[in-house]
Amino acid sequence: MAERADDRLVRLLGIVSYLDGAGGVPVEELASRFGVTTRQIVEDVDALWVSGTPGYWPDDLIDFDADSLERGVVRLTEARGMTRPLRLGTREAVALIAALRAMGETGAVRSDRARSDVVASVLDKLTGATGEAAAALDVRLPTDGDPAVVATVSSALANRHRLRVRYVTSADVVSEREIDPVALHTQDAWSYLLAWCYRAQGQRTFRLDRLLAATELDVPTAEHDLPTEVDFTPTGDAPLATITFASPARWVAEQVPVEKVRNLPDGAFEVSLRVTNPVWLRRLLLEHARHVLAVTPQAVADDVAQAASAALAAYGERAVDGGAVDEGPDPAPGVPSAN
Repeated sequence: MAERADDRLVRLLGIVSYLDGAGGVPVEELASRFGVTTRQIVEDVDALWVSGTPGYWPDDLIDFDADSLERGVVRLTEARGMTRPLRLGTREAVALIAALRAMGETGAVRSDRARSDVVASVLDKLTGATGEAAAALDVRLPTDGDPAVVATVSSALANRHRLRVRYVTSADVVSEREIDPVALHTQDAWSYLLAWCYRAQGQRTFRLDRLLAATELDVPTAEHDLPTEVDFTPTGDAPLATITFASPARWVAEQVPVEKVRNLPDGAFEVSLRVTNPVWLRRLLLEHARHVLAVTPQAVADDVAQAASAALAAYGERAVDGGAVDEGPDPAPGVPSAN
């Protein structure tokens, strides 16, 4: 999985802070401390070497001792003020307090004592320094899922207990499972529960708002060797669809998250994507039906065809009521008729 840009930014800033005043540090030691390879550390140093303050002349850039680096030791010679204490204006402090209060309400933070303590500590310091402006700030977030379910999941995580859950997939399939919860993560607008699923006998990622019910069992969780990198796409929830588009719809391959693109000899192209939201995919295919050449699996094609037939039927009824009959547009090529 490709590294997220914000994860690398945190590490780059951490490297500068760690090296400031530490003298020379062997590349291997830095790699071990930051949990990456020695090659990644060298690439990070190369990136920092061309970073700095506006102007970006040599004297404006973060600098390292090149001779030391050739010997396998990283020595910071110029931090360009990156390690100076940050001074915030009132607006900046209030915005940061709002973000921290919102973060503190997420399940990923509330279920993790260490994370919760860090957020609370920073909030206390910022609130004390900001004064009345912070006191007038009220942040409330909508609940990400059933509050009772979220509370049960958080309790099971804190107590290291197994869960019995009822889960609904994006395809509206409900299942019951026993899982060992591992961690809550937030990605974009959603929260996800990383867990070991006994039904699947493997790692699964569950979207929190799709947990219909949860019961904390008086059974301790087992130790599972799960990867440190998390795929936030709920595993097994989203079927794979393959769609062939005509050339004018090329933007789909560039703007829609697809797993694979295959160019065809006649200028058309084929994309494979996960159907995490059937309604969204149906709308995409209906709006660009003239460029759709084929759709698989058949269930996806049938869903689109039924929606198109229902829309045409409703359109026909309105046309007859108005004294005119319009047959409407031709169905999309490759999308079978519902008749």
